[in-house]
Amino acid sequence: MDNPTPPRNKHIYLLPNLLTTCGMFAGFYAILAAANGQFEHACVAVFVAALFDGVDGRVARLTGTSSEFGVQYDSLADLVSFGVAPALVMYHWALVNMKLDGTMLGKIGWAAAFLYMACAALRLARFNTQVGVVDKRWFIGLNSPSSAGMMMAFVWSMNEFGWSGESLRYLALAVTVGCGLLMVSRFKYTSFKGGPKEEAKNDRVPFWALLLVVGVLVALFIDPPRVLLLIAASYAVSGPLMWLYSKIVRKPVA
Repeated sequence: MDNPTPPRNKHIYLLPNLLTTCGMFAGFYAILAAANGQFEHACVAVFVAALFDGVDGRVARLTGTSSEFGVQYDSLADLVSFGVAPALVMYHWALVNMKLDGTMLGKIGWAAAFLYMACAALRLARFNTQVGVVDKRWFIGLNSPSSAGMMMAFVWSMNEFGWSGESLRYLALAVTVGCGLLMVSRFKYTSFKGGPKEEAKNDRVPFWALLLVVGVLVALFIDPPRVLLLIAASYAVSGPLMWLYSKIVRKPVA
């Protein structure tokens, strides 16, 4: 009788989970940096967490080490990096200054930060329950890394412009609440993934897409905070705009 195929080395599962841990560490560092008033470092740390979040899943698929444990661990790490960290960064930068306008508005400031964190948790829980059910080409609601990117790009850019969180506290409040509600909305956002027939071609991209990526990288090198804000804001409003466009197009002509 032939010998059975030896089992896959389980130690390889360490790699994607280690990348997930690195992303969670970046989110934790962002919280500490914000508490110490190092807001630029905090914003960069959240974007670093987003890079690790984009890599760990792909590494798991490429190495055949995807697991239910990895999926759940990734969600918990995302809650730290894209839920708790952005909420606290925004709170320390701007929302804490709401108390300057009265005790009630001070409570609204920290409540908005909590609302964002809670919406991130709800968004991640909903995503986990819809895996394998919804069309992979779309996200239902703004995904948490993109929402966190919008929050951190806003803080980083405003700092670069010389605006303080204290002077922009009401705008920061609107951004925080808006990003939170977009995560739990029913707006559809493109995931930049192909449909089932295109899964085998995911690594193939047209030449113009490569040029676009190069252009974005050059722009990021020149002015990262403003370019990231432009990209994040454009993606954040794309869901409501697509919904509005669909309503206008489908509206029957009298």
